[in-house]
Amino acid sequence: MAAEAAADAGRAAGTGPAGAAGAGSAPPPGGGPAADDGRMPRWLPRAVVLVLALVACFQLGSWAFHQLIGLLVNILIAFFLALAIEPAVARMAAGGMRRGLATFLMFFGVVVVTAGFVALLGSLLAGQIVAMVEGFPGYLDSVIRSINSTFRTDLSRLEIQESVLRSDWLRKYVQNSASGVLDVSATVLGGLFKLLTIGLFSFYFAADGPRLRRALCSVLPPSKQSEVLRAWEIAVAKTGGYLYSRTLMALVSGVAHYILLAVLGVPYAPALAVWVGLVSQFIPTIGTYLAGALPVLIAFTVNPWYALYVLGFVVLYQQFENYVLQPKLTSKTVDIHPAVAFGSVVAGTALLGAVGALIAIPAVATLQAFLGAYVRRYELTHAADSTTAGPRRRGRLPGLR
Repeated sequence: MAAEAAADAGRAAGTGPAGAAGAGSAPPPGGGPAADDGRMPRWLPRAVVLVLALVACFQLGSWAFHQLIGLLVNILIAFFLALAIEPAVARMAAGGMRRGLATFLMFFGVVVVTAGFVALLGSLLAGQIVAMVEGFPGYLDSVIRSINSTFRTDLSRLEIQESVLRSDWLRKYVQNSASGVLDVSATVLGGLFKLLTIGLFSFYFAADGPRLRRALCSVLPPSKQSEVLRAWEIAVAKTGGYLYSRTLMALVSGVAHYILLAVLGVPYAPALAVWVGLVSQFIPTIGTYLAGALPVLIAFTVNPWYALYVLGFVVLYQQFENYVLQPKLTSKTVDIHPAVAFGSVVAGTALLGAVGALIAIPAVATLQAFLGAYVRRYELTHAADSTTAGPRRRGRLPGLR
């Protein structure tokens, strides 16, 4: 009994085996009791809130970007249009004219030229449509006679017209067309609003160009202001040079094709010449083929041999333009390699569609010129020059300093 009482007293005092082990054991990791291992770290709630806030901001920014992508593309187009007319506006402003009035005159000229082109092309299309509608009964009679003589049938145009007018598919087509008129009207109104937006932004960019540059440079350190101004000047020179060189080539192409069409007696020669000049120069890659297809078709309605003549002239003139005219006009404005131009058009089309295809070449030319101002180039050694020159004339390569 005495031994049991001593053991109980030892356990109560913590001096027994269990008490000694408890006194000599190390505290749990972290310096706290073992029960603290199951608690949430203090930084975890803040981290979760921060991650959720970042995800929410990303989703909000992505939604806003997709909602504003149309406006951003319009602003980009307006900016390049302002760069294109900047040289002419600056020249008129240097002569004493207010920049606002000079910009208005430039835009008025663009609107007049565009309206004239649309009117000429509209007269061509309207004339062809009227001719097709007037000649459709005769075409239909000839087809019916051919079918009757071949298959021993007894068809008549009146019976075919009655069956077509009473058919279900025509009634459904008329109903769908009636509902489609609203869609077409909405598309037309949307296009007009887009043109108005682009025109307003480009007018403000061109009229307030110096003020816009000052506002942009005022938020940059002095070491960066000169770089921004240099990039701006290069963009103006390349974009304006691209527009003016293309306009001059369009004028030469239109005059040359008008002379040919007038000599052959092809109808609507002025409208076709304007079509060939503008489409072949301002629609990259496929513009030449689109421009030449229409005059070939119109010439075919006059005489099949005339279509062959027009096709041959289009091919020969394209070679003259590629190897003689274009290098002389673009050597000091947008001198980029044809492969680079083609790749830039493909990339621009993939990114922004038709808009990207139109602004790809001046954008790449601007980037190339801007990088060329900072990339140091060296003279080629005799060995490198002799191995890379080939059959071409030897000497300094373009762009080497």
